[in-house]
Amino acid sequence: LNILYMQSTAMTELLLLFTMTAGVYELVKWSESDNPFDLLKSAFWIMLYTLMRYDEWFLFFEDIVIISVLVYRKHGYKTTEGVIIFFSTLGAVGMILWFFWNQLIFKDALYFIFGPYSAHTQQAQLDAAGDLITKGDLPLSIKTYFYALIYNSGAFNAILGFFGAAALAIDKRVKSEVKITSSALVAPLIFNILALYLGFSVLFIQGIFGNTWFNVRYGIMMMPSIAIFVGFLVDRLKTLRPVLIGLLLFVLFFSFTSADAVTIDDARVGASQKNVTEVAGWLNSHAANQPGFILISAASHDAIIFSSGLPMSRFIHEGTGLYWDYATTDPAHWAHWIVMRTYDNNDLTYKAVSKSGELSDYQLIGKYPFADIYQLKNQYLSQLVTTPILGKQK
Repeated sequence: LNILYMQSTAMTELLLLFTMTAGVYELVKWSESDNPFDLLKSAFWIMLYTLMRYDEWFLFFEDIVIISVLVYRKHGYKTTEGVIIFFSTLGAVGMILWFFWNQLIFKDALYFIFGPYSAHTQQAQLDAAGDLITKGDLPLSIKTYFYALIYNSGAFNAILGFFGAAALAIDKRVKSEVKITSSALVAPLIFNILALYLGFSVLFIQGIFGNTWFNVRYGIMMMPSIAIFVGFLVDRLKTLRPVLIGLLLFVLFFSFTSADAVTIDDARVGASQKNVTEVAGWLNSHAANQPGFILISAASHDAIIFSSGLPMSRFIHEGTGLYWDYATTDPAHWAHWIVMRTYDNNDLTYKAVSKSGELSDYQLIGKYPFADIYQLKNQYLSQLVTTPILGKQK
């Protein structure tokens, strides 16, 4: 049920699951066939995988280790070196291009790691607020991610998956090469626990961290692995196969009838839920039929922009180039309305506008939980720019 919900959202999780599973599948095929084309196909899927999220680069490096172990055992160092270069030439191209893109656009190849919108910066703010509870606590990190895994896949499925993984590891009929390459299926488990422990990630589970959810969808990343391990267990336990399949269908049926989807709970409760309808509704009612731009930080208020129903061309935000530069230094000349969290320097609009000294040209007309709305005073409307005038920007 969680998978069905996630595929209906504009998130990358389902593409990640697809490319990860395809990449590991081709890697397992290569371990049996020793066919370079299978390894090339694995590299292709892994390359696509690394383009979707930074944290998925972990699987690429785990695959490098797995390939090195397998090839070195059979052929020694020289061949291992060649195979790793062969795999990395395609597998690493997405990561290399991402460094190049950051250098080209932001003049800093590491902008995505240390920039103002990076996970590092966000986690630093949470750490300062004391919300990175799992940082430095390995048992709690393990517990937190296992809870996320179980909530997403179901306790019964997760338990069967654990026994299936154990059965695969000890089954003498399975080649050691297949066992080693199949270990790539647990890459999301290892990475997410390490990320929580090192403070690179944040995940809130209701009951462990108060009455809230946040990023619980991370548990979905182990679903293909659980499905494969369960399938292996069902295949091996022929006498219990009807019982296991019956129990799986039983659990699945009640999961659907009870609408038990933790990813939906995450979207409706706590940190992921923002009721921005008041701000968005005001903009839709009052700004839609009046000329002028709305100055807002997309990094902080993308939900307001989307929910307002107004075209993106009505907003001046970080992605609008010179409009943003000019509007944040001289807002009264460019912005009819300003939407921001007053006195919050994490809101880039407030951080910039507060330095301009022109906020006194605006009147506060709406104060809401997630943002305040300011409107330019009538005496300054004559100098207001209401149509695009800068032309095509670089």
